[in-house]
Amino acid sequence: MKAIIVLGDGMSDRPLPELDGRTPLQAARKPHLDEVARRGRVGLFQTIEPGWPLGSDVANLSVLGYDGPRAVQGRAVLEAAAMGVELGPEDVALRCNLIAIEGGRIKNHSAGHIDSDEAAEIVRDLDTELGGGRGRFPVTFHPGVSYRHLLVVRGGWADPAVVCAPPHDHVGEKLGELLPSPRTDSPAAQRTAERLVELYTDALPILASHPVNARRRAAGKDVAGAIWTWSPGRRPTMATMQERFGVKGAVISAVDLLRGLGRLAGMTVIEVPGATGLWDTNYEGKAQQALEALADHDFVYVHVEASDEASHARDLALKIRCLEMLDERLVRHVLAGVRARGLQAVISVLPDHPTPVSTGAHASDPVPVAIWDPRLPPDAVQGYDEVQAAAGSLGMLRGDEFIRLALGLPARAASDR
Repeated sequence: MKAIIVLGDGMSDRPLPELDGRTPLQAARKPHLDEVARRGRVGLFQTIEPGWPLGSDVANLSVLGYDGPRAVQGRAVLEAAAMGVELGPEDVALRCNLIAIEGGRIKNHSAGHIDSDEAAEIVRDLDTELGGGRGRFPVTFHPGVSYRHLLVVRGGWADPAVVCAPPHDHVGEKLGELLPSPRTDSPAAQRTAERLVELYTDALPILASHPVNARRRAAGKDVAGAIWTWSPGRRPTMATMQERFGVKGAVISAVDLLRGLGRLAGMTVIEVPGATGLWDTNYEGKAQQALEALADHDFVYVHVEASDEASHARDLALKIRCLEMLDERLVRHVLAGVRARGLQAVISVLPDHPTPVSTGAHASDPVPVAIWDPRLPPDAVQGYDEVQAAAGSLGMLRGDEFIRLALGLPARAASDR
């Protein structure tokens, strides 16, 4: 069996008074997601276990059947893999956002979704001024996509045991209360936290006078007012999906986190022109490339970031529109393409984690899953949302139970769990 997994990042939510107690998934028009649920089996999946970090890194690793906190330390190492940034065994990688600030608070986590070319100019200048691997405590800056960049702390002086606040979870909060701090009392952790705060402080005047920001300011756009480092970790070692399940996989995503995860999991990373990581992404291109990938892959993992970004912006109307675009412009084409090609394929849809619009932050609630395996009879559920999923025949999935079902593989024996 071939397999397609469609993941709408942050797609699930909680009941909202503005929707008369419904969730965005319940309110959205999504006949094709509903079709997957109606023809398949439905349930919930605890992608983020109690005590785990509320991150897309951990959640997407969980979707692929990995123990997220054990497999990888921090999302930045995944993004380094996607960007081709080599990490030494003692290096520490951190995500480095460009953020907008206002009145001493985080205005948004994305510097107004800054353009990648503009951001790259800023990050290169930061590396020239503050990085370049120079000095007693060397670091390097590496440009990524839009606001998502990388800081690598080079050499053996650093310790990833640092408390760092994900900026998307703290919009509107005071910067001074969120700066990095040591997680342990080790001298290395203390030194690392101090260095990160120093870089934050030193970057402020550079960003204030940067020509890119001057142009954005003149155009009435948010500017990159500060850098924000978070999610520290060292280079991981992971078994591949081929080694674990005997399958050859591919990943389609606009964000470095997912591309890096795919590379570390031994999957082919497929680039889709026009894929942006936002609501204006190339949905149809992702569907087409997913179908073509099945010619020489066993499964393809199609990730769409849009609904998560809409949730972080606390934009309910935009989130519903993102859900409907995912349904109409991606899932519809996947279903039609599978039929037209006569493929025998397991088709699954799910989010990695909820991102409630009411908070704008990731949450650990179980997520709804629908898995259509044409060899198996459907359950009684007729649509795809959080409430209907709770009544599905799959119950509550954990560990690698989802990925085995999504790949059409037999469940592990109880003695092997």
